[in-house]
Amino acid sequence: MQPATRSTLVSTAFLCMLVSAAPAAYGQAATEQAVLDSLRSALKKYEDPVVAIHDGYFSTLGCVTIGRAGAAGEVPYKVGGMGVHFLNVQAIGPVASPDHPQVLIYEPNGDKLRLVAAEWFIPLATGVKERPALLGHPFDGPMMGHHPLMPAQMTHWDLHVWLYKPNPLGMFAPTNPNIKCTGYSYAMVEEPPKLVTP
Repeated sequence: MQPATRSTLVSTAFLCMLVSAAPAAYGQAATEQAVLDSLRSALKKYEDPVVAIHDGYFSTLGCVTIGRAGAAGEVPYKVGGMGVHFLNVQAIGPVASPDHPQVLIYEPNGDKLRLVAAEWFIPLATGVKERPALLGHPFDGPMMGHHPLMPAQMTHWDLHVWLYKPNPLGMFAPTNPNIKCTGYSYAMVEEPPKLVTP
């Protein structure tokens, strides 16, 4: 047997590090996946928007698309859809409850609405100054309200989770290029909101 070369030893050590780190990384990913699967199950009843209305979620009427990427001083949105937001005002508070999002997001599908995502929404008026996080992901913001469907003074943090429709920008990205609002009378193109100081 020939003695091991330095490069072989380095490669072997690196492989051992990857193998030893894999269980921890896999465990974290498996835990997040289990939480997301549980959340999908809990919110499945809201596939019917009438059930959402009965539980206190009300439509903000417009199907929102972000028409340009965020610039300096704005939320760094990428171009894409955000859909129709159903807001539950009673759920608003300073703590993000994983199983009770403040917003449900729907996409028009013919003459129906299809549930595609959930959003956690924390106004600065609740006193939250530090960036919140949920499911290990930091919220976007703080930002001004999304004019014209929300007063600009409604400064807030938010986090989108695309539970029911794949997003090429990532599950926790705020916009989704797969969401389409075109062809509907209630489609609205919004500007990326300005960032604010908490």
